[in-house]
Amino acid sequence: MELISDQQLTSVFQVVIGLSVLRVWTMNFNKPTQWRGGGAQNMKEEFTVYGLPEWMVYLVGTLKVVFSVGLIAGLWFPELVKFSASGIAIFMFFAILMHVKIKDPIKKSVPALTFMILSLLIIFLEN
Repeated sequence: MELISDQQLTSVFQVVIGLSVLRVWTMNFNKPTQWRGGGAQNMKEEFTVYGLPEWMVYLVGTLKVVFSVGLIAGLWFPELVKFSASGIAIFMFFAILMHVKIKDPIKKSVPALTFMILSLLIIFLEN
């Protein structure tokens, strides 16, 4: 007897990633969190700490929001899921690299690592 199907599991992952990333890029954009790179107090400062230009904040943010909406919309439009999960996985990989670049403690990479792994699981479990 199966407790939860692969499809149900990937649906949960889609919602968790989608809502979490949307929260970071909307509600928490201008707020300090324990996960921000370096001593940054908001998203723009964090990108500055990473040595990235300001325009990249908006490009990355837009794409992450699009991919997050794609994951949630994928509950009704499954053809969006692998593309959106792939986009999130790639961005989370580079987020980890940015934390490593500035020598952040490993703890700060945990959210990006978690969402990267969940995104990869979605890709591999999705039918």
